[in-house]
Amino acid sequence: MDEQTGQQAGVPGAYAPPPQGFGPPPPAYAPAPQPQPPHAPSPYGAPPTPPSPYAPHPPAAAPGPDFLAADRRNAVVVDAEGVSLESNGATLDFPWRDIATVHYKPGPGGEVLMVAVALPDGRFYEGVVVARNRAKLQEWCAQLAPVLGHYLAGRGH
Repeated sequence: MDEQTGQQAGVPGAYAPPPQGFGPPPPAYAPAPQPQPPHAPSPYGAPPTPPSPYAPHPPAAAPGPDFLAADRRNAVVVDAEGVSLESNGATLDFPWRDIATVHYKPGPGGEVLMVAVALPDGRFYEGVVVARNRAKLQEWCAQLAPVLGHYLAGRGH
């Protein structure tokens, strides 16, 4: 083999690798250095790290039971937020933190549900919903009792 041409002796055009290892890439193929922006500390501190879409999410709070009784003009809603009384398009919302207790009973005639929300300062607000019949009123009363019990439990009322 000829050391200067890298050809085997007697074989024209044959290539033999150079005796040393690979060298650096030619300048046209070398990656260009990326300019780095100047780093100035933020007066507000480090920006928040966005949550990873792959990180486990905390489990959502299990929703509590809810109750809805409504007629054409009035409604009573009891859910995890509190109690809402609607009468002729006007709604009063009472969050649980503002409620001392809630009372209910069948009204006169046996087809009306009466619900009263009592506040700690003694004020109370009533909502009245007309049931289609006595069976519906009994169904509402049976549904409302455990829902109120769930939210009022441990409050001493």
